[in-house]
Formats: sequence, structure tokens, C-alpha cells
Amino acid sequence: MQTILVIDDDESLRDTIAVMLDQEGFRPVLEANGRTGFEKALTLKPDLVLVDLRLPGMSGVEICKQLRAAQLRTPIIVLSALGDEVDKVLLLEIGADDYLVKPFGTRELLARIRAVLRRASPDARKVVHFSDVEVDLERRLVRRRGEELKLTPAEYNLLTYFLQNPDRPLTRDMILNSVWGYEFFPNTRTVDAHVVKLRQKLEPDPNTPRHFLTVHGVGYRFLP
Repeated sequence: MQTILVIDDDESLRDTIAVMLDQEGFRPVLEANGRTGFEKALTLKPDLVLVDLRLPGMSGVEICKQLRAAQLRTPIIVLSALGDEVDKVLLLEIGADDYLVKPFGTRELLARIRAVLRRASPDARKVVHFSDVEVDLERRLVRRRGEELKLTPAEYNLLTYFLQNPDRPLTRDMILNSVWGYEFFPNTRTVDAHVVKLRQKLEPDPNTPRHFLTVHGVGYRFLP
């Protein structure tokens, strides 16, 4: 289970984020003070830090700078208020991986979290094999029996999401949030249609799937 440290002095927002993370299978750890949040990040070494720009004790900018100075490579997403002067270039220079302006939807936040975690994953630089399929995650190449396959961006992103969550029941909503994100609101039939396409391209026998399995009443499960 991946741990996400949330450093924000807005109790209501903190609790809302915590409930969402918990529902999505993450372990949320909450801090209201910048200084104690920074110290918690150093000791806990979470998988990701969500940090507000304006905090008592220590600012979000200072937290980013100090974490990077301490050689902590944990991904950081900065949360800023609508009126804050957000300089994206500055945020990237101080070590933030992404930022979100409040108010934001939980679906948007979740999509950003998953995208940042995906980029930071050691798996992002690996070649993964299952059956007679080879997926080069760094070069975004998919081969079957040595021959390169053409996958649409959505098919490829769905495949990598399955690869990152092996043998885990995934609901259609989880898949929608993670693969299509907050900018696009397809219905769950979109997921079904793309799973069918992956089966046709990657299964030894698409009519009797061995890898992309239907979990009735839930969604899908990928078995390498």
C-alpha cells in the first residue's frame, strides 16, 4: 500500500483528501504544520507528498527546497490557493513534480497523483513480459512474438495501468479515473470496449482470456 503525506492546515480539505485516498487504496498520513510535516516526510519517506503553499511553521516552497536538499526524491504535488502567485517554472526548479490550484475536484487530484506516481515508479524504466508479449515502458513499445504492435494511447495507458496493478481487482471507476483522468468523462462502457481491444491484440485466445479477466460485479483483474 502506497503512503501519501498530506501537509495542509485546512482541516476540512485534509479530511476530504484522506477519505478519497483511503477509498482508492492509499494510506494517508495527515499534518497541519509545515515544520512537523517536513520532519514527517524525512522520517516516513512516503511515496508522495501533497503540500499546501501557505502553511504555519514552514512554507510549502521551503518544504520542497529542504526535501530536495536532503536528497529525498519523493514526488511532490503542491496545492495553492486561487490568489497565490504560482510560478510553475519556479515550482519545478525547487523540486515540485506538479501543482494544483484550489478549489479542485477529488477526481482531478486523484488523476494527478496517479500520473506523478506512475512517472516516479521504477517500473517506468523497465521492460515487462507476460505470455508472448513484451512491453518496453520507457520507449512505449509493445511487441508480441517480436513484432511491434500498434496500440492507441488509451489502449497503451490501460495496459500499463494493468501492468502496475497485477492480480488486483480493479473497478471500472478506478480504471476510468487512472487511465482517462478528470479531463475526459467517458462511461464505463469505454473501459469494456478497450479491454476487448487489448484482448484481441494481446491474448493467445481473446474468447478465453488468460490475462485480462472479468471480475463479475466489480470490473477487471490482470494476471501476468
